[in-house]
Amino acid sequence: MSEATPPTPSLPEKPKSKTGWIVGIGIAVIAVIVAVVLIIVNVTAPASNGAEKRVTVKIGTTEQAAPYWTILKKAAAKEGIDIQVVGFRDYTQANPALADKQIDLNLFQHLQFLANYDVNANQNLVPISSTQVVPLPLYSKKYTKLDEIPQGAKIAIPNDATNQARALLVLQKAGLLKLANGGNTLATPADIVASDSKVSVIPVDAAQTAPALDSADGAIINNNFALTAGIDPKSALFQDDPKSDTAEPYINAFVARAADKDNKTYLKVAELYHTKPVTDAVLAESKNTAVIVDRPQADLISILDKLKTTIKAAK
Repeated sequence: MSEATPPTPSLPEKPKSKTGWIVGIGIAVIAVIVAVVLIIVNVTAPASNGAEKRVTVKIGTTEQAAPYWTILKKAAAKEGIDIQVVGFRDYTQANPALADKQIDLNLFQHLQFLANYDVNANQNLVPISSTQVVPLPLYSKKYTKLDEIPQGAKIAIPNDATNQARALLVLQKAGLLKLANGGNTLATPADIVASDSKVSVIPVDAAQTAPALDSADGAIINNNFALTAGIDPKSALFQDDPKSDTAEPYINAFVARAADKDNKTYLKVAELYHTKPVTDAVLAESKNTAVIVDRPQADLISILDKLKTTIKAAK
């Protein structure tokens, strides 16, 4: 028998490299991390300008044609706020619209007017930011100087309670009439001491005071109606002092419902009003008769509360 052929020795099995699965695991881990990061970025990062959520704020006013609105709207738009200006024909409409939530804010009135509305309508609208004080002037087409106004002249004045009282105080300051006990922010024509007065008054709707110049000897006309009628503020025979302490009741303001007095969007709109491009336009529109006022909200509410207390006490 021949010898058996010894078996051919087999080569040892080549050990498998660990590099492949390590790389695979690494890639998987990186993929997971990237996915998590993308999720976090999508959740926390601010939306792009195109997808940013915008807010619309409806503001009621009787001065919807004033040029400053265009500037204010553009400034607000850059902040994601779209201002919609809602025009009202006269002063009696914008507060009920705000109370009924037809609009978000209004800008047309001073604090005395607001106090009178709140008390009489049993509402609680509040100022969120001051804007300006505008003097209340006396105009005439018949006379060019105050001392030319004759005894017995008739002067048209606004018939709404607050502007009427202010108009009477202006005429008293001008020396044209006298009010019982010196008058106050609640004065009415019934308080006129006829025997000591040079003129009598004709109460008319505020929007009709400018047209009344054609028939009356003079008229107390709110600035917006005077400008709309093309009256030059420099032609005023007399006006009250917007910088005096007695002008506080006549500070104009952005007004909101009480529940919205701290609304950040509304406060931002009010803040933008006080930027130079807007206030420059406001002053230009008033032909530099207005005085810009920037008082803290707490001051405005305090003034309003005192005025409301006085009104309630008089009832």
